Amino acid sequence: MEADIRLAILIDGDNIPSAYVKEMMEEIAKYGNPTIKRIYGDWTRPWLTKWKDILLENAITPIQQYGYTTGKNATDSAMIIDAMDILYSEKVDGFCLVSSDSDFTRLATRLREAGMRVYGIGEKKTPNPFIVACDKFIYIEILKKPTDKIVEKGKKQKGSEKKETGINEWLDSITPIVIELISDTISDLADDDGWAFLWDVGSLLQKKQPNFDPRNYWFNKLTPLLASTGGYEITERDGWKGRYKLIYVRNK
Repeated sequence: MEADIRLAILIDGDNIPSAYVKEMMEEIAKYGNPTIKRIYGDWTRPWLTKWKDILLENAITPIQQYGYTTGKNATDSAMIIDAMDILYSEKVDGFCLVSSDSDFTRLATRLREAGMRVYGIGEKKTPNPFIVACDKFIYIEILKKPTDKIVEKGKKQKGSEKKETGINEWLDSITPIVIELISDTISDLADDDGWAFLWDVGSLLQKKQPNFDPRNYWFNKLTPLLASTGGYEITERDGWKGRYKLIYVRNK
C-alpha cells in the first residue's frame, strides 16, 4: 500500500451496486489514502435509499444531483465538474472513478494527462475504452472472496466432484490470449537466460492491459496463476542479505 498517495474516490451512484461498497473501500485502501469520498446521484429517487446506511458506515459524502432533463445523465456531468475542481485544487495525487459508464473515458484520459494516477472500478460490462483509459481497472465482481464463488457455483455438485468442477472452471477461463500476453511480457523483460523478475512482469502486464488481475481467473496472486498453467518455470532467489525472497519466472 502506498499510504502517502492521496486519492479522491468519486462514485457514480446510478451505475454501481451498493452490495460491494465494503469490499470496494478495502480494495482502494491498497493503493492509497482515500482523502475525498463522494457519491453522486438523485437521492430523491427510491432505488438509491439502500445507499444511505452504507454511506454513513464508510464516511462517503452524498452529492445531490437532480435529473433536470429526461434521458440526460446529470450525475456524469456533476462528477466530471467535481473531478476537475479537485484536480486544480492540488489536494490529491490520484483518482478512483467508480462506474461502468464509458462517458468517463475522456475524464480518465484528461486526469492522466495531468499526471494523476487513475484507478477505475466497475462491473464486467464496462466498455473497453474506459478500461484502457485508466492506469488500473478492477472488476467489482472479483472483490468477493473466491471461496464464496466456489461454494455458490458448486452447490449442485457433491463431494470431490464439486471441487474438481470448480478447479476446471478456473483453468478454462485462462484463455490462449491470456497465456500469450503473459509469455510475451516475460520475454520482453527476460535476461540472457530467460528469467524475469515477477514483480516487473506484473507491473508491465498492468501497463499493457489495465484490467489484468489474477483474481479475474480465480487466483489471488500471479504466482499460483502461472503455476496452474504448467507453462512457466518459477524459482526463488535470496533478496538483500537473505532477509526476503525474490520470485523469478521464465517461459518453458
